[in-house]
Amino acid sequence: MSTPHNAAEKGDIAKTVLLPGDPLRAKYIAETYLENPVCFNTVRNMLGYTGMYKGKRVSVMGGGMGMPSVGIYSYELYNFYDVDNIIRIGSAGGLQDDVNVMDIVIAQGACTDSNYAYQYQLPGTFAPIADFDLMERAVTAARSIGANVKVGNVVSADVFYNKFPDVNKKWASMGALCVEMECAALYMNAAYAHKHALGILTISDHLFKPGELTAEERQTGFHQMMEIALETAE
Repeated sequence: MSTPHNAAEKGDIAKTVLLPGDPLRAKYIAETYLENPVCFNTVRNMLGYTGMYKGKRVSVMGGGMGMPSVGIYSYELYNFYDVDNIIRIGSAGGLQDDVNVMDIVIAQGACTDSNYAYQYQLPGTFAPIADFDLMERAVTAARSIGANVKVGNVVSADVFYNKFPDVNKKWASMGALCVEMECAALYMNAAYAHKHALGILTISDHLFKPGELTAEERQTGFHQMMEIALETAE
């Protein structure tokens, strides 16, 4: 079955999907790491591929920027295509002094300023967290390749160009490691579908220190993150 956003048919997509924001990063991963990758989606140029990695069937697909976009793609993958695991692989802006450009952050939890959870009509505040088994495997994989990895809370923001200059200092004061724009919605979709999700992030810039990657480096240079995610995939 296809959707308005995905041309794949049932069975075209593996049980585990790597979900970078950038569809060109998905294409790069498929062509670099997967054996015999087959493209299952080109709708809106949100490229998706399925292939083999070390004997495991794995898919990789772009998810776009922001919670509305990743919310659509992850919801459809979980609920329409029988996907069990989604591993977000993306970039993030560092917030803490001991977080540096090209460090790996594994998002144990995702704080957010988004109202994404309103749809569940909960009598309180929902705390979006990662799947522990995926997180444990990712930490093991990261340490095995010598990655500089940190595990903890991240911030999933709805606004990239925020008019309030001190907003990120406030999140940093509560120990958030970095800021990105997707994990909270992914984790909520996984919880509601009783599926599994994890965010693995590479620090592409720092909000309080010098250093920033180019767009090309973000697209093709996150090899440690890509390899950790592929090793984590079931």
